[in-house]
Amino acid sequence: MTDSTLTLDFPAVSGHQVIARFDGGDITSDAGMILLSAADRKIGLTSGLAEVVDDTRDQAKVDHPMQILLQERIFAIAAGYEDANDLNRLRFDPALKTACGRLPESNLNLGGQSTMSRLENMLRKRDLVRLAHVLAEKVVAQLPFGTKRVILDADPTVDPCHGQQQLEFFNGFYDDHCYLPLLLYITGDDGRQRLICALLRPGNSGTAKGLRAMLHVVVKLLRKRLPGVRIILRGDSGFGVANVIRTCHRLGIDYVLGLATNKVLQRLSTPVQMDAALKYRWEGDGCKEFGEFQYGAKTWDKEERIVVKAEITKYKLNPRYVVTNRTDLSAQRTYEWYCERGDRENRIKEFKVDLSSGRTSCHKFMANQGRLLLHAAASVLMTVLQKSLDGTRWAAAQVGTIRTRILKVGARVVESCRKVWLHLPTAFPDQDIWKSLHQQLVE
Repeated sequence: MTDSTLTLDFPAVSGHQVIARFDGGDITSDAGMILLSAADRKIGLTSGLAEVVDDTRDQAKVDHPMQILLQERIFAIAAGYEDANDLNRLRFDPALKTACGRLPESNLNLGGQSTMSRLENMLRKRDLVRLAHVLAEKVVAQLPFGTKRVILDADPTVDPCHGQQQLEFFNGFYDDHCYLPLLLYITGDDGRQRLICALLRPGNSGTAKGLRAMLHVVVKLLRKRLPGVRIILRGDSGFGVANVIRTCHRLGIDYVLGLATNKVLQRLSTPVQMDAALKYRWEGDGCKEFGEFQYGAKTWDKEERIVVKAEITKYKLNPRYVVTNRTDLSAQRTYEWYCERGDRENRIKEFKVDLSSGRTSCHKFMANQGRLLLHAAASVLMTVLQKSLDGTRWAAAQVGTIRTRILKVGARVVESCRKVWLHLPTAFPDQDIWKSLHQQLVE
């Protein structure tokens, strides 16, 4: 935009007045949008999403095709502009326009906030189901060929609500009016943790609600692309319930799930707890004992293997239980492997903090589910960048670091008759990283 007259005066430097003025023209602070566009083209994300949305608009009057709208919104979220209001100005940004396939000097700009609001509110349930299916397909397609084992980690998280939004309810555990999204992450042999499903749920939902539908879709996609792959579901005690265990048996997948305590479990684990008590006498805090036994709740189809960890800290006995059908690990290793799911909290933090997945402020529940999927799509793109950074000094960087160090770079954008030039800073410290990403995503 070249019509801004905002002028800011700063303290003089060596006798020279310092003035900032927003009239620089085709200059962007987000040249890294072009990298997001390259990642999108590499996996065909927005093209796949656009194909499954039932676009009911009169196509003869459409200025913004569905794919361009999805690109604009998803790229902006990945770049840190989670609020659609930001698009009222970003729609003129030359880097974002170029990333979405429009020339920077074109008179046809991108969509603003009102356009995005109409998009979010036009999505119906069948559109959302299709979008979620495409996202899962794109994530499964990123798993390396020859993958022998995948781990599915299920986690609910709280999404506080503000105002009278559809299906927001008070949740006593979180002590808040909220939604309760369910996130499913997948980890293959490459160790990369990827968000594969994101389901928005009312705030009073049970922990495991929606997981069975997720598992049916994901397991089918995995076995289609990776025949013979071993699939293991991992989750906390909210998932150690009959319908989840039954679903795992029907799908033929392994599971390691937390299990809430009860009187029967306490009685069956008494020998292990006694061993821990004796050990505590000699070793003090931190001593642990592991054991296992067979147990079947009334709602279960059969008895299952139960692993127990008994630990005493400050004279307090705190037994924990896990239900599993895995037989290849000892009791201690099974519980330790279950505890490794704690690293998923870092991925959830990335999704909620760095990608602002909680910006579900629409009134309609379906519109908010659509927003959550768009944020999930941004997560998929950022995972592509993270994978492309393997072998560089930013190989372990999280989303926020990648954004500030690699995507947030200023550039002067010049359009000639045959080329679009992005003139980046000569002193930019991560030029080698851009070169590496270009090799991975474009060449």
